[in-house]
Amino acid sequence: MSKYRVAVDVGGTFTDVFVFDEEKGGISVTKVSSTPDNPTRGILEGVKNSAVPLENISLFSHGTTVGTNALITRRLPKTAFIATKGFRDVPEIRRGTKLELWDAYEDVSPPYIRRRDRFEVTERIDYNGQLITPLDEAEAYDLVRILKRRGVESVAICFMNAYVNGQNEQRMKEIIQEEMPDVYVCTSSDTLPEIFEHERFSTTIVNAVLGPIVSRYIQELSASLNKDGYNGDVLVLHSGGGVMTSETVSRYAARLASSGIAAGAIASAHIAKLCGFQNAIGLDMGGTSTDISLMYNGELRITKDWYIEYGYPIGFPSIEILTIGAGGGSLAWIDDGGSLRNGPQSAGATPGPACYERGGTEPTNSDANLILGRLGTELLDGQMTLNVEKARDAIRKISEPFGYTEEEAANAIIKVANANMCDALHLISVRRGYDPRDFALVVFGGAGALHGAHLAKEMEIPTVIVPSHPGITSAMGCLLVDVRHDISKTYLVDVKDASLTELEKEYINMEVEAAELLTEEGVSDDQIELVRYIDMRYTGQWRSLSVPISRPIHSLEEALEQFHKEHEREFAFSNPDQGVEIYGLRVAATGVVPKPNLPMIQPEGSLKDAVKGTRKVYFEESGGFIDTTIYNRALIPTGSVFLGPAIVEQLDSTVVIPPEFTAEVDAYRNLILTYKNEGAK
Repeated sequence: MSKYRVAVDVGGTFTDVFVFDEEKGGISVTKVSSTPDNPTRGILEGVKNSAVPLENISLFSHGTTVGTNALITRRLPKTAFIATKGFRDVPEIRRGTKLELWDAYEDVSPPYIRRRDRFEVTERIDYNGQLITPLDEAEAYDLVRILKRRGVESVAICFMNAYVNGQNEQRMKEIIQEEMPDVYVCTSSDTLPEIFEHERFSTTIVNAVLGPIVSRYIQELSASLNKDGYNGDVLVLHSGGGVMTSETVSRYAARLASSGIAAGAIASAHIAKLCGFQNAIGLDMGGTSTDISLMYNGELRITKDWYIEYGYPIGFPSIEILTIGAGGGSLAWIDDGGSLRNGPQSAGATPGPACYERGGTEPTNSDANLILGRLGTELLDGQMTLNVEKARDAIRKISEPFGYTEEEAANAIIKVANANMCDALHLISVRRGYDPRDFALVVFGGAGALHGAHLAKEMEIPTVIVPSHPGITSAMGCLLVDVRHDISKTYLVDVKDASLTELEKEYINMEVEAAELLTEEGVSDDQIELVRYIDMRYTGQWRSLSVPISRPIHSLEEALEQFHKEHEREFAFSNPDQGVEIYGLRVAATGVVPKPNLPMIQPEGSLKDAVKGTRKVYFEESGGFIDTTIYNRALIPTGSVFLGPAIVEQLDSTVVIPPEFTAEVDAYRNLILTYKNEGAK
């Protein structure tokens, strides 16, 4: 009996299901509409439509937007915050910054926990971890009685200097659990034992407000799957590029705040490596937004400076992903100065683009692509019909004010959208010290392949990779990850004064903690991999860089050399003669999960069999509409090479291949696009 690995990506518009048959090596994909009111319902419907018996599923992994949506909509459980006396308002004071520095009228979003639900108790630990004032337990018990009366569901405990000694936090937690055993409680010393109050407090608060939500969600999903026959763990993708089991989801709930978008970055990196590229930029363009990630030397960029809403950072390591409001449903509009703009407003799933005939009347990128002939009048293998006249009616809102034809307006809309995405590509590459010409561009999502070639041409990126199933790529990413935990600790000492013995001791303690977490999740010892990182900075700076370090530690010289090199690349400056200090230690603990070996497909049939016909498609570089060959991607043999202009259609996406581009289908059915017709036959 066949065993299947199933990955599900729950998006705002669609729930995507990717199925890998372990016995036959086959792949199948399914898309169903998401059910935001109850994501579990959409997941179960998607799995049902995939026709895979739940009892035959050997592994179930998924990415979810449950945490992200909860933070954005502020549909959060009643949560209390307990701080050291005098520090109740740290979450509201923040860093005193805002996203739009020069906009006097813009306010940062309010804290996730209101002031009336933030409390103080008497206690104090000094900077060195010494106990100065024990927790006032009488105050603590009085406070718990208040929390009971208010019906609090979750509590975040954040005391000063708890990152070096969490003794008082732990006692406060014990008192709450004695009196309120059903309440979710997390402490900053357990969640993120690092210096800087605001970042530590903010991460703990996010963990507290999401803990009950994601715990209930995973419990309901697991129960529903188990009821229908699935007997394994439900693996959930987290921001750091790994998965967690239901055993640890509640402890690190904040890591699910970017669960969904991390999957696409992982998949794009994997696909780029299959194609022989160690440097790649992933571009995931969906209906509402575009998510961009970067892989350099085979490693995805990791950041600890991220957030869902500005001002409230989440300090867990996360794959660095830049998100902009550019998608198939992004609205084209004219600002007060008379300039054409694109996004971030979106038609969303409802009412959607005008051409969907669901009530939308505003012009979108999808409407523009339809008028230009880049989209056909049928999507999803004929399951959806697009209305060209509705698209034209919407585009006239742009064409008439500018005196354009509808085609000129549509082209202008796409050019503005592409310019927005190029700005984002510059930000994640050039602004980080990377040359885009050294990278491949992996484009996916429902709309990524419509724009990828033109973006690459503008950015001088030599190669574009379109995965075999662009619209399901993020779901596939959920099958390509391992169980992973990141353990970190602040450790401040000058490199010259650092003791290798003490450093080794600290790392060993962190590795023991990490291994225990993996063991709780059912990972055997032979599957555990541990990698050490050390955060360094020039003396007097506050910004640090993380570099790998040997295990066990023999010397700091190699790490120092790597630090200077990375500092030069990241900030265009380094000074080997300047003093360096250690800022923090980190251990990445991985429980290796067997990954599917994607099948290599033997050539079958001929390229002519894949030709569906021709239609007029607008390409500005060719002076307007030209006859363009339309291909059915499912029938294109591996190894085929053909020239643009061409359109390649499939169930979950449409690929635009402009003039002067060459397309080649590799053995994994990836479509490789190169500029200037190189290698054409």
